Amino acid sequence: MLQTFNELNRDIVYNVNGRLIPRDEPGLSPFDSSVQGGDAVWEGLRLYSGRIFRLREHLDRLRSSALALAFESIPSDEHIIEEIRRTLAANRMTDGVHIRLTLTRGVKITSGMDPRLNQSGPTLIVLAEHKPPVYARTGLTLITASIRRFAADALDPKIHHCNLLQSILAKIEANAAGADDAVMLDPRGFVAETNATHLFIVERGAVRTPHTRHCPEGITRAAVLELCAAHGMAHEIADLSLTEVYRADEVFCTGTMGELAGVTKVDGRPIGEGSIGPMTRRLTELFTALTAREGEPVV
Repeated sequence: MLQTFNELNRDIVYNVNGRLIPRDEPGLSPFDSSVQGGDAVWEGLRLYSGRIFRLREHLDRLRSSALALAFESIPSDEHIIEEIRRTLAANRMTDGVHIRLTLTRGVKITSGMDPRLNQSGPTLIVLAEHKPPVYARTGLTLITASIRRFAADALDPKIHHCNLLQSILAKIEANAAGADDAVMLDPRGFVAETNATHLFIVERGAVRTPHTRHCPEGITRAAVLELCAAHGMAHEIADLSLTEVYRADEVFCTGTMGELAGVTKVDGRPIGEGSIGPMTRRLTELFTALTAREGEPVV
């Protein structure tokens, strides 16, 4: 699964602290904290027919992450939403759009990791692209990465930060193995998530997903659990071992960029019948209906 360049994005503009900049022109200082040390937090948003799904939940998570990193100032939700609106309007975007929202600690007065060198407030970046869900509907193949997710006392996964080297290293392993993505384990050997998504299994009609001790608090993950509860589907949050993944009837991933995506093979082993299962298809239909009726208007 390799994303390709979309011609619709050739002439887009992106937004840095309110400045609308053509995509091929630089807009970020080399003294910015995101460049200096990955000192930033981010969210992925999706635009459906002029509405962003679960926008407030995403902004809550962004604010929570920035607070955990002791950012001295954080833009208000209203300010961020207005900059999102301006960016979408400038690009004439209304549907099928993914928005990468990044908030950095800001520009430093000189190079260095000390946050006291940040004396000009945060940098807000809004990057909107024409981008449908990125995963193939025919099913994903996963391998298990040797790279593990940090424990909360090393780097708390509830901070949705831009230090993504763990995920990138896991993705390199998946690429080398010819797989789409990689399962990442927690320090105890239980499943945490993949390098890019949350993971669910279906076993004897019950939908199960790992705890968020070693992965972010997923917005799409939460929506799927809500759908299970609303439609009488058995569901559970539990420690899941690789054995439980291998023997599952179905496996699927969730995330804003890819929505729901079925998994057909893990570590070379077919999952269930080796095709997208009925529970995955049903939840995909319910999620599609949910995004069609919910969301905050921004266009």
